[in-house]
Amino acid sequence: MQDAVTFDPRPLDEAVSAETSTPSAEAPDAQTKREFNKLQKRLRRQVGNAIIDFDMIREGDKVMVCLSGGKDSYTMLEILRNLQRNAPVNFSLVAVNLDQKQPGFPEHVLPEYLDGIGVDYHILERDTYSVVKEKTPEGKTTCALCSRLRRGSLYGYAEEIGATKIALGHHREDILETLFLNMFFGGSLKSMPPKLLSDDGKNIVIRPLAYCREADIAEFSRRMEFPIIPCNLCGSQPNLQRQVVKEMLAEWEAKHPGRLESMFKAVTNVAPSQLADRDLFDFAGLEEKQARMQADRIDLHQEL
Repeated sequence: MQDAVTFDPRPLDEAVSAETSTPSAEAPDAQTKREFNKLQKRLRRQVGNAIIDFDMIREGDKVMVCLSGGKDSYTMLEILRNLQRNAPVNFSLVAVNLDQKQPGFPEHVLPEYLDGIGVDYHILERDTYSVVKEKTPEGKTTCALCSRLRRGSLYGYAEEIGATKIALGHHREDILETLFLNMFFGGSLKSMPPKLLSDDGKNIVIRPLAYCREADIAEFSRRMEFPIIPCNLCGSQPNLQRQVVKEMLAEWEAKHPGRLESMFKAVTNVAPSQLADRDLFDFAGLEEKQARMQADRIDLHQEL
C-alpha cells in the first residue's frame, strides 16, 4: 500500500518525545495523551493513504463533507481539517447536513458545533422522513428508500454549491458489510468503492475513511467528545440485515484476529479470471488466446 508521505500523519499538537517516552514512567494523563496521539496519527495516516491511493482530492477541489451527526462523519471532518493544513494541494471543505425532519431532531447541535470550530456549513432541509414513513410497509426496513432520497438530495445540492467532491463517512467495516449484504441478498459481488462516479456522471463521491477501523473511529469520537446525534429512523430497527452481518463479522474477527484485514485486502486484489462474470472477463475468447500464445511460442522457438 502506498505510503502517504506528502500528508504529514502527526497530530498537530503531538510532541516528538511522546513517541519515544517509556509508558511505565508516564503519569496517567500523559499516557492517555500519548495513546490518543497514536490513535489520531494512525487515522491521519490511513486517510492520507486512501486519498493518495485513489486520487481522491486534487488541487482546487471543493469537498462537500456530508455530516450526519454520527461518529463517522464527525471523525471524517476532523481528520480532513487536520490534513488540509499540511496537504500538498489546496482544497476547501464545506460541511453539509441533511435535516430530514425526524421528530425530535436537535436542530441546534450541528450549527453550534460547526460555528464553534469555524467550519463553513449548510443545513439542507428536506422532509424525507415523512416520505419514508409513508412509503415503507409495516415491518420493512427503511434504509433503502431513505438512502436513495438522501443521496438524491445531497447530489443535487453539491451541484448547487459547486462542490467537486462529495465525502461520505463509510469506513472499512461498512465496505465489508455491504460486500456480504450484496452477496447474501443481492446476488452480486460488489461493495462501496473508495471513489465513485455517480450514474449521471455529475458527481464524484469519495470515502476517505475506507482504510479506517470502526473501533478506532469510535474511540477517537469518544475522546473528542463529539456531540453525537442518534438516528432514530433506522438505527433501532430490529430486522436490519446490516446489523446481522455486522455481528457476524465481529464474531469472525474475535475468533480469528486479522480476518477483516485480510478480507478488506481481497476487495482491493480482485482476479477477474478466477471468478465467473462473463462481462468482466472474456471466457469465450480463451481458445483464440490459447492459439495466439501457442503461435507466439512456436515463432520464438524458430527464432532461437
